[in-house]
Amino acid sequence: MEGEAGRITAALDQVGERLKRLRTQRGITLTALAETTGISKSTLSRLETGQRKPSLELLLPLAQAYRVPLDDLVGAPEVGDPRIRLKPRQVNGRTVIPLTRQPGGLQSWKMVIPASNTDPDPRVHDGYEWMYVLSGRLRLILGGHDLVLGPGEVAEFDTRVPHWFGSAGEEPVELLSVFGGQGERMHVRAKSGPKR
Repeated sequence: MEGEAGRITAALDQVGERLKRLRTQRGITLTALAETTGISKSTLSRLETGQRKPSLELLLPLAQAYRVPLDDLVGAPEVGDPRIRLKPRQVNGRTVIPLTRQPGGLQSWKMVIPASNTDPDPRVHDGYEWMYVLSGRLRLILGGHDLVLGPGEVAEFDTRVPHWFGSAGEEPVELLSVFGGQGERMHVRAKSGPKR
């Protein structure tokens, strides 16, 4: 187990170098990357120099901005063939790609919602949902709220509240969804910076 922990630490130590190499190869400035991702220039700089540990909240928008798999940013070791080969399916006109194989607990999907999916039809059911918009504009109706989320924005809600989501623009919406049927929630923790 200690060997595995060492490999993980070594992989994470290389993330900064990978991020800097990718940015310079593409000729992107820290300022431009900060505008694209919503991550501050100083945080991006600290990530690249190894002064800040990478987290999922930081790496997901960077992977999206660079249009590379998250594994490429962290240098995930290859263990056989890690691909999950689950088939996309159509559900209410949406393409739904399951990202988890095990039944029960938290389930995750990538969804592609066509631009034509714009007629609200709020529903309720047991559970808790977390969504991350990859591209396009997502319209989310949740109780009395009518929101529009863009790339990199996240929503989290109790699905017992009447809700509906679909396209808010003239292009499809791509999103990641994590759903807990028994009310399990996605826990995202960010380490706070040093106190001043």
